[in-house]
Amino acid sequence: MTTMPDAPQQRWITRHVTYRLPIIGRMAREVVDGPVDNAFAAILGIVAAVASAVFLFGYPALIFVGLAATALMFITLVRITLG
Repeated sequence: MTTMPDAPQQRWITRHVTYRLPIIGRMAREVVDGPVDNAFAAILGIVAAVASAVFLFGYPALIFVGLAATALMFITLVRITLG
């Protein structure tokens, strides 16, 4: 009986590029590969950053966050569609 070799892991170009960014890459790697607590800390940090931006800049910051979320969701839907 022969054994099948392990299939190579699929590499995402977006993950590869994100991991190479100086500060964001390390945080992204910790969220993906680290314990579950890191993901909750990242979510809390994002919510705190949005709240601070709205406090400092007001309604335009909220509009900017909404537009960024729309673009992110569009990219997510395209990636899901492409497989």
